[in-house]
Amino acid sequence: MVKDLTLNETSVLLAILRLKKEAYGVAIKEDISKFSGKKISYGTLYSYLDQLFRKGFISKSIGGPTPERGGRRKIFYKLTKKGIHALESAYRLQKLIWERMSEVSFD
Repeated sequence: MVKDLTLNETSVLLAILRLKKEAYGVAIKEDISKFSGKKISYGTLYSYLDQLFRKGFISKSIGGPTPERGGRRKIFYKLTKKGIHALESAYRLQKLIWERMSEVSFD
């Protein structure tokens, strides 16, 4: 059984899914801002990435050094099978919730 994801964890996992092989810190942060309209700090982002890694939802790998980063390496993130399953479960739960909301008026 997969533990429920928070909305922020879901946002990070979806960003990694969208970015595919280009999923590293700066790109993930920009993707989240673009799709959610919300700003996220690097500290918050890396906290979520660390949590998701510890839960086994993502893996990480270190890329080669790049001149534009002063020779520093990028850390790339990828969804694991467990992470994909967690996203699928979160989607099904949200879909079920919204389907049941069709009976309720926001007025």
